[in-house]
Amino acid sequence: MKNTTTVIIGAGQSGLAFSKHLTAHSVDHILLERGEVANSWVTQRWDSLRLLTPNWQTRMPGMAYSGNDPDGYMTATDVAGFIKDYAAHTSAPVHGNTDVRLVSPFADGYKVETTQGDWFCNTVVVASGACNIANVPGFAGALPQAIQSLDLLTYKTPDQIGDGGVLVVGASASGAQLAKEIQAAGRQVTLSVGEHVRLPRVYRGRDICWWMDAIGLMDTHYSEVDDLKRARKVASLQLMGSESRANIDLNSLAEAGVRVVGRLQALDGQKGVLSGGLRNHCALADLKMKRLLQSIDQWIDAEGAADQFEPSEAFADTHLEDDTPLSFDLNGESIKTVIWATGYRPDYSWLQVPVFDRKGAIRHEGGRASDVDGLYVMGLPFMRRRKSSYIDGVGDDAADLAADLVSNLRRRAA
Repeated sequence: MKNTTTVIIGAGQSGLAFSKHLTAHSVDHILLERGEVANSWVTQRWDSLRLLTPNWQTRMPGMAYSGNDPDGYMTATDVAGFIKDYAAHTSAPVHGNTDVRLVSPFADGYKVETTQGDWFCNTVVVASGACNIANVPGFAGALPQAIQSLDLLTYKTPDQIGDGGVLVVGASASGAQLAKEIQAAGRQVTLSVGEHVRLPRVYRGRDICWWMDAIGLMDTHYSEVDDLKRARKVASLQLMGSESRANIDLNSLAEAGVRVVGRLQALDGQKGVLSGGLRNHCALADLKMKRLLQSIDQWIDAEGAADQFEPSEAFADTHLEDDTPLSFDLNGESIKTVIWATGYRPDYSWLQVPVFDRKGAIRHEGGRASDVDGLYVMGLPFMRRRKSSYIDGVGDDAADLAADLVSNLRRRAA
């Protein structure tokens, strides 16, 4: 068994940022990666994916985007290249092509069993990400066998979809983007909509991400939030990275020919049972968008900077048909493919440590495991800040938790 002070599981942006700070603290460590650095960006994304955040916001500790298109949006391949360059820039001690089979308590630390041998360490950082498994609802198993079923890990391009209509379930960033792409490819798309976050791509001449950064929204600390559980479950922003910087919302999708229905909550043969909350979901999304834009206007006024930006603008409320159905006939609508754009969940099957809640999530306090000593987690939604799951957010979180880890080691040694 080999020894090191800290094992970081995952060599994506979260693990590499943590590694950078551990190196600054002179903490001996390794990173274990099941494939190559940034493996998931290469193997687990659909072909046309682009980041929701502009290139200038792709920044990590000691390195940031330096290309000639700061307002553009990286492809998945570009992101993988950036992260690989970062690993080389920081000389991160990555052990690639190493699957972690088991992590368990051992002596006064942890035993990490891998396909390339076992390690003993004092502390473990779980940086394997929150997007390991497609989070498909249980009732998806009731889908008729004749209908093709895809999810966010198996969908790559419209070319893999057969003839007939397509039902996209979920209208956050991924679902909205796929609905737009598949409709443009000539398929008739129906989009099943639940809770979502509607935002314009550009407001008063600046990318909405610029505004959320400028007014401090993305730096909101988890201790400042009243309902943290809800905040950590908020859907991804209904945005799309494109050269046109176009909005992608239910209005623009409907104009493109996409049919909008309520949230799919059950399947009964060829019948889909829909929630009756579509109108409420849309009204709430419209209201929250208006509140954010109002807060931006107020920030501009407080800074006395109105002359530096374009005038404020209003966006039309989400338009819905008068009749919003409560059921959906798959056969009648000629649905031949269903794409479950219902998010992801992490895979902790290898983590044999008593840190889980009843839903299988790691119990933690801002990234430090609540029930055991020396275990940390990175990259989860709103883990320490609203930006925790963004590339731009991992640096600050890693700095905080690396400092906590060092204090933990010093306490043990005292």
